[in-house]
Amino acid sequence: MDVLTLLQQDEVVSAFIKLSDQFLGSLGFTEHGFRHANLVGRIAHNVLHHLGADDELSDLAAVAGYLHDIGNVVTRANHGLSSAWIAYDALRRLEVDPYRIGLVLSAVGNHEEQYGSAIGPVGAAVILADKSDVHRSRVRKGADTTADIHDRVNDAVTHSFLRVDADAASITLELELDTERSTVIEYFEIFLDRMVMCRRAARTLGCDFRITANGVPLG
Repeated sequence: MDVLTLLQQDEVVSAFIKLSDQFLGSLGFTEHGFRHANLVGRIAHNVLHHLGADDELSDLAAVAGYLHDIGNVVTRANHGLSSAWIAYDALRRLEVDPYRIGLVLSAVGNHEEQYGSAIGPVGAAVILADKSDVHRSRVRKGADTTADIHDRVNDAVTHSFLRVDADAASITLELELDTERSTVIEYFEIFLDRMVMCRRAARTLGCDFRITANGVPLG
């Protein structure tokens, strides 16, 4: 059985992801539960796979993506670091090779835009996957989207897709926005730092980073 499947079945990991989402919900943050964990893992895997990485590296990106936010069970502040320590414990229990654990830890510990950086392909893939998950399904039920810009912007995104074109050496975040709910300007108002981080991550992978909104290229 592969490592990701074992993690998805692990009682401790599952409990911590569930509690992380509950804690962040009580603080007014968007969804950070199993949906986000699985999606980031899947996108991170696909980014490396489409760029020609081997299965082992792509699988490690999936593992790092799945675990990247688990440290929110401890605290939101510096959760990349607490996530890395929890990931270390989980992977050691599964007797994963220390070198592979190290690749996961560096990716998990560097995914936050406040202090992280794209260290290697696994870390770059996790950054791109995490920051591209903007969608109305992340907005909490009952949230006042008119009062909070983060909820409003997420609620306005009806479709998001991270397209990897190995031939063109480009990675494009394709967004469909309901401009009656929010605007492209508001999107960049809150996510500019994340998009800069995505550009650097794409460069680590030898690609350009692009964004389109409603089919229109931006930047």
